[in-house]
Amino acid sequence: MNKYAHMAIHHWQTFLPDRLRAIPESDRTRFFTELGEQAASEIEELQMQLAGPDPKGEGYLEKVGRLNAARMQAEEKVLSELILLAPEDDEEDDSLPPEDRRWFDRWREIMEEGDE
Repeated sequence: MNKYAHMAIHHWQTFLPDRLRAIPESDRTRFFTELGEQAASEIEELQMQLAGPDPKGEGYLEKVGRLNAARMQAEEKVLSELILLAPEDDEEDDSLPPEDRRWFDRWREIMEEGDE
């Protein structure tokens, strides 16, 4: 498991216990491993898009700064969508908003891939 998987486990244990319980214990390692890998892949792809090509005449420190800024922006976006979801409400709500369904849809994909 990568750092994003561990981050997700900790966050979900603390703030999303109902969602965590919805994933069978026997499937959690695979789910969080694949979720972490997906997050890392999306962060890498978005970082490259945000950083763009190297500007002509860019120095080493400028490039490091540009790449680091792009990495932080990519992490902020992807982590908020996949890993660091908003805490659960105390009230039961059977209908998840579309932006919060992404974790559930990914879990279903992982489970279906395992059945092949």
